[in-house]
Amino acid sequence: QVQLVESGGGLVQPGGSLRLSCAVSGSVFSIDVMGWHRQAPGKERELVAHITSVGSTLYLDSVKGRFTISRDNAKNTVYLQMNSLKPEDTAVYYCNAELRHYVHSTYYDYWGQGTQVTVSS
Repeated sequence: QVQLVESGGGLVQPGGSLRLSCAVSGSVFSIDVMGWHRQAPGKERELVAHITSVGSTLYLDSVKGRFTISRDNAKNTVYLQMNSLKPEDTAVYYCNAELRHYVHSTYYDYWGQGTQVTVSS
């Protein structure tokens, strides 16, 4: 069993900051890509940022320069630092992890339960 537990969401004013965390626990041999996605009401889920096991990152254009993804491989945890938040960043944020359960297994994709981020005055 694998669990992804997210934390750090909440209500923040425009221009404010939040830091999301996602901890992976359970039967994990190694984790390749870890990422954050979001889904706003009435919209499709979109990739916000992801980071590989060696630290390569990719960002959605609209968050470049404002959001920073990072990971702590020793803790199997991924973070998303969100600065200069805008009302259009309001969404449920989900983390995901592509991982192997043992050395010769294939990679599986797991998702967290989501955490609400609301940017409003």
